[in-house]
Order: sequence, then C-alpha cells, then structure tokens
Amino acid sequence: MGRPALVEIRDPARKRELAVEFIRQIRAMDRDDLHALILRHAGEELAEFFIAYATNLIEREPDRAAENGSSLLLIGYLIRCFEEGMERRGSGPESPFLH
Repeated sequence: MGRPALVEIRDPARKRELAVEFIRQIRAMDRDDLHALILRHAGEELAEFFIAYATNLIEREPDRAAENGSSLLLIGYLIRCFEEGMERRGSGPESPFLH
C-alpha cells in the first residue's frame, strides 16, 4: 500500500478518515507492539517529553483534561507536518526556540 496522494491528504474529510483508521489500528495493537512502534518512529526522548508535557498540563488544569488531550494530539500532528516540511526543504530548524 503506497502513500495517499498529497492533494487527497489535504482534504479535511480525508484527513479525518485517515485519523479514524489510524486510531482503530492503534487501539487494536498489542501493548508491546504499540510501544515498539512509538520507539521506532518517535524515540524514547520524544515519548518522555510528551508524557512529561501531558502530566504537567493535567496537573495544572485537571478540569480541562479532554481539551488538553485533544490539543496534545494536534500538537503531535503539527510536529509531524513540521518535520515533513523540514525534510522537503532539506534544512534544520531556524528558530532558537527549537534547540
């Protein structure tokens, strides 16, 4: 199975379909397989960063856990978009905030 065409992915309805399918696959995965997938694609350091960030958000604003959880999912998506943009440009981050 190849990657969907870029134009197809930019369609908001298609993005939702892909997200739903991805979540279905993740939910059906064995815990060890999911952990291996996370380590392979994100790495231990990024996984630890997100757990620390999520813990901090929940502790600061426990009444907004669902909203903050949604934001974390979107942040992960946006990080991936940023990475893909960097790969297309063939350059590293320009902002000092990312070092």
